[in-house]
Amino acid sequence: MQDLLELSALDLSQAIHARQVSCEEVMKAALQRIEEQNPTFNAIVQLAPAQQLLQQAISHDTLLAQGRSKGWLHGIPVAIKDLAHAEGFFTTSGSRVQRQFLPTQDSVHVARMKAAGAVVIGKTNTPEFGLGSNTYNAVFGSTGNAWDPSRTSGGSSGGAAVALARRMLWVADGSDFMGSLRNPAAWNHVFGLRPSQGRVPGWPKLDVWISQLGTDGPMARHVRDLARLLDVQAGYDPRVPLSLESDPDSFVPAPGQSVKGLRVGWLGDLQGYLATEDGILEVCESALLTLQRAGAQVETARLGMEPTLLWEAWLVWRQALVASNISAVLAQPGARELTKPEALWEADRAQTLKFESFMQASAIRTQYFQRMLELFQQFDVLALPSAQVWPFSRELDWPRSIGTRSMDTYHRWMEVTLYATFAGLPALSVPAGFDGSQRWPMGLQLIGKPRAERELLCAGAAYEALIPELMARRPPPLQF
Repeated sequence: MQDLLELSALDLSQAIHARQVSCEEVMKAALQRIEEQNPTFNAIVQLAPAQQLLQQAISHDTLLAQGRSKGWLHGIPVAIKDLAHAEGFFTTSGSRVQRQFLPTQDSVHVARMKAAGAVVIGKTNTPEFGLGSNTYNAVFGSTGNAWDPSRTSGGSSGGAAVALARRMLWVADGSDFMGSLRNPAAWNHVFGLRPSQGRVPGWPKLDVWISQLGTDGPMARHVRDLARLLDVQAGYDPRVPLSLESDPDSFVPAPGQSVKGLRVGWLGDLQGYLATEDGILEVCESALLTLQRAGAQVETARLGMEPTLLWEAWLVWRQALVASNISAVLAQPGARELTKPEALWEADRAQTLKFESFMQASAIRTQYFQRMLELFQQFDVLALPSAQVWPFSRELDWPRSIGTRSMDTYHRWMEVTLYATFAGLPALSVPAGFDGSQRWPMGLQLIGKPRAERELLCAGAAYEALIPELMARRPPPLQF
């Protein structure tokens, strides 16, 4: 079983299709691992009955015996983040108001994963409405970090990241508004990709024209697995008019990628603007040094815009979109009493938001995007830490301060993640290293050019090949 769990998703797929291992054996291995690990970490919060899942696996084996394969994910178990729809499972969004909501159709990316052969076994945990980078809610409780369950897993794709790191899953889906694919990837020593705006179409949604800051995307333990999952999730859907056609035939990097000549702009903490805990910049700079030794050109970069101006514009956009997303839920009788304060804060502040203010914020966002295009004339990728703090106590909802600097909102400590989101750019979180005690992971955020996922993933694959010792590290056993 351990050998199966350690395989990459692509190697597992190859073994399944070569009939070296059956889909039933894979399912049994996954279910046994979940039974062992999940009570401690609480990553998977809905799980279909084992007999039902084993029967689905046997059906996949029957198809292979007939010479038929659904796709590269044929027979591979996956669990869907509890913000997305998967038929047969509740989409609670971590909300007590939504805990009995049973969707009648799959989200687009889920339907595509199923069509490629994946067997959906359950749902992964998320914070309420996906708000905040700490996966806890009043429906299912909190998810512990894969390396130290007394610490937060990050979020909002915390359940997915932990399930990957603890070898309960081989690949996972997630979503990202303000670092929700990147922050938990960083804190659990896996890879998370926020795709370009429109790359992975979001449906069903109330709005398909403006709500582009949040996007679904892939997570994995290896870059090539991540890219192959993106192949499945990405592509135009006529119901989502701003969705993108897939540019390359495949996002999967060819073997033997190199970073030689790669131009990396290190934004760091934006010249001291971003409050950052001790040790994080040094770990990220160590990862950059690895790139530099392999031939990359690493230089300090400057944002070239006033960060406070961007933050204020970001707040306007975020509040408008979050409020519109949860307004129908909050309109239900008694819903406010069952909803966490951070969600109410977003919704209430949006009530006084004027259209003129939104358009002013949009103009600032436009100016920012143009500035990013200027930076990409000088650099191929821009680099930032994936998080501003190390994983904090699982009992803390969010950090009120970083060092001596107070955090004035529940998400100010995640500010480092908005710079890719606000420009609609792809961003890949790669493992960078560990804190001084070697207990908690950290990631480096690589931001790519517009719609340049393939180039970004090639750089990520080349970096992964440079850090075999770091990638060989495994979370400690359950004896804490």
